[in-house]
Amino acid sequence: MTYQEIKNNKAINTYIKQADQSLSALGYTEHSFAHVGLVAEKAGYILETLGYPERTVELAKIAGYMHDIGNLVNRVDHSQSGAVMAFRLLDNLGFDPEEISIVVSAIGNHDEGTGVPVSPVAAALILADKSDVRRNRVRNQDESGFDIHDRVNYSVTKSELKINEAHSLIKLKLSVDTRYGSVMDYFEIFMQRMLLCRKAAEKLGLQFKLMINEQQLI
Repeated sequence: MTYQEIKNNKAINTYIKQADQSLSALGYTEHSFAHVGLVAEKAGYILETLGYPERTVELAKIAGYMHDIGNLVNRVDHSQSGAVMAFRLLDNLGFDPEEISIVVSAIGNHDEGTGVPVSPVAAALILADKSDVRRNRVRNQDESGFDIHDRVNYSVTKSELKINEAHSLIKLKLSVDTRYGSVMDYFEIFMQRMLLCRKAAEKLGLQFKLMINEQQLI
């Protein structure tokens, strides 16, 4: 089964939609099709650029698309609940057990609280997920009511994740409008994520660099 077939699966799309609605009720930024689609494509880009087999790239995209369905259950430990949900869904769709294990372990390890880049697919998923910071993830339209997550995401006017030609480093390059959020705000909420990105990059034989407004921070 292909990534495109997963994207067209009615049940999976229902769970993604409902999970995002739950997060919306809790005041979280967007975690719907824009987010999971972008994460899927970035995860695929990372492994494809590094020369991984086509099917491994496909599995990274599938993991990226399904990685946040656990928010349907609860935000707490959503990576683990999402992994269990993904196991059942993929098993029922007739996936090979080895492929299920790759996708499930990647989903179960994508969150910075408990996640570890246990495989190339998990590492690519971590990097793709944690680099998705952008203005249009903010739901709150009232700037006076922004919390720190709103401010940080809204302040990012451009985000780019790229691997260099030598395949020696992966760089997350952000343009931040400091009228809405400072660089310190970014690190206050995302430091753990950036450290996990560094570990994920190392798993892929890469060095991780973070640049904000043309200044290298990591």
